[in-house]
Order: sequence, then C-alpha cells, then structure tokens
Amino acid sequence: MKEFTYTITDPVGIHARPAGLLVKEAKQFNSTATIIKGDKSAKATSLMKLMGMGVKQGDAVTVQVEGDDEEACAAAIEKFLKENM
Repeated sequence: MKEFTYTITDPVGIHARPAGLLVKEAKQFNSTATIIKGDKSAKATSLMKLMGMGVKQGDAVTVQVEGDDEEACAAAIEKFLKENM
C-alpha cells in the first residue's frame, strides 16, 4: 500500500469540477485509491462521497492506494492534487 498526505490549497476545497476530474483520473487505474480526512473517507472514484466529505482549503487529506498498479496510481493522484487542488 502507498500512502501520502496532501494539504488542499484550492480556495473552495474539494468541489464539483476538480472532484469530477479526480474521479476520472482514479478510474484509469486498477488500484483502489481512498481519500481520508479525519474520521471520513471516500473512494477516489465516488464523486458524491468525495464532495460530501466537506474538505476545505487548508485541510490535510491522506491518500491510500492499494493494488497492482499502486505506484503509478499514487503518483498520478499526487500530481493531480498538486496541479488542481
């Protein structure tokens, strides 16, 4: 399992547009990516659950990736977060 932490810099946090793009990014891989904030978590492929987590600017999220292509998936999601959130 790969895991990293990222602090959200987008002024609106995780909202519809970037969450939709994150879902598209995560669906390209066989691995399962999970976004965790406090006691809430959501699969990176679940748009409504991601948006329902209420992640705001300055919140730190932990991303856990597990599967046969976890290295590539974790790298792609980390790159996506840095460029979009």
